[in-house]
Amino acid sequence: MKAFLILEDGTVFTGIHIGAPKEVISEIVFNTSMAGYPEVLTDPSYAGQAVCMTYPLIGNYGVCKEDMESKKAWPDGFIVRELSRIPSNFRKDLTIQEFLLDQGIPGIAGIDTRALTKILREKGTMNGMITSDEHYDLKAILPKLKAYTTGKVVEKVTCSHKYEIKGVKALADNGPLSGSARFDPDAYALGRREMRPSLVKKLNGAGKRVALLDFGAKDNIAVSLTRRGCDVTVYPAFARAQEIIAGGYDGIMLSNGPGDPKECGSIIGEIKKLYDTDIPIFAICLGHQLMALATGADTFKMKYGHRGGNHPVKDLATGRVYISSQNHGYVVDMDKLNPLVAKPAFVNVNDGTNEGLSYIGKPVFTVQFHPEACPGPQDSGYLFDRFIEMMEVGKEEKNA
Repeated sequence: MKAFLILEDGTVFTGIHIGAPKEVISEIVFNTSMAGYPEVLTDPSYAGQAVCMTYPLIGNYGVCKEDMESKKAWPDGFIVRELSRIPSNFRKDLTIQEFLLDQGIPGIAGIDTRALTKILREKGTMNGMITSDEHYDLKAILPKLKAYTTGKVVEKVTCSHKYEIKGVKALADNGPLSGSARFDPDAYALGRREMRPSLVKKLNGAGKRVALLDFGAKDNIAVSLTRRGCDVTVYPAFARAQEIIAGGYDGIMLSNGPGDPKECGSIIGEIKKLYDTDIPIFAICLGHQLMALATGADTFKMKYGHRGGNHPVKDLATGRVYISSQNHGYVVDMDKLNPLVAKPAFVNVNDGTNEGLSYIGKPVFTVQFHPEACPGPQDSGYLFDRFIEMMEVGKEEKNA
């Protein structure tokens, strides 16, 4: 069956319909990852968007449910050059076509995704429609495309109630990790008699209690903490700061999430209350932007954003460059950052935009990229260890 991708500038791509049999209007964005499409599809940060994968063949290893970053898929639509219908992978549970149908996501295949990406890079991110209606009325559709906004999507993706995830308490000499929230490849390495120091180090958070504010959190954020021994309590995005403060946590995580950070007015106010305490805070992606807004800085929408598993970021403290996973369309405006409040900690090597902040005189640091993801494969995972060290210092000072 034919399908059409109609952009708000009037450009029309003709391809083949894939996924669920429905029509959708959404913001069209592109992702440059060569692998990881199941993680992309289940990343809540894509709520309100349709994703174009720039890598030409998608679906060749199917979908493994253990690799999902949340319980469901979030994008409005999926756009690919070629969809593999016969995946080869001993771990797969579904083909990608089956997954798209199961999740109710429509898509289009067989279009020139390079040409689409060039349009989005040159003209900027724009809205579009995926439809299989061969009799579409372009004049009637274009005003609808221009009127579309993602809106307040955080409330759609956050959890409905508070819940807890227990951390790993000990490393077994001859067994896998227990207490992890999901499949952990490192668990297999623990079956050996000799355990690598890097695996033992992952328990350096044993006994620490962390509050995680879910603005659309990927599962791997909680996993990155629990595999280091931390007990994690996940709170809905609109939880009150006073409830979190009263919980007596050793640290607070602010998660990733979708949409324009300025749409989160009430959340920003609560984050400011958390900032005013001495509780260590680590924020990722949307959480990074919200913390900046809460402390008087500003954000703006990028022309086409950063989305992919191959973005280089530089740690300004060490000069070292890491390959990072990213998914954001907004960025902190460095021209409006008060140097008495925060200083740049990371910068994007490609375009010089801010990728992280360290707050002056506060146990708070934030990053725009995703250290819980593994494109490097674990390049920036050390940031979780830094957070745990910060919690340890805070605990010692509190008990002194």
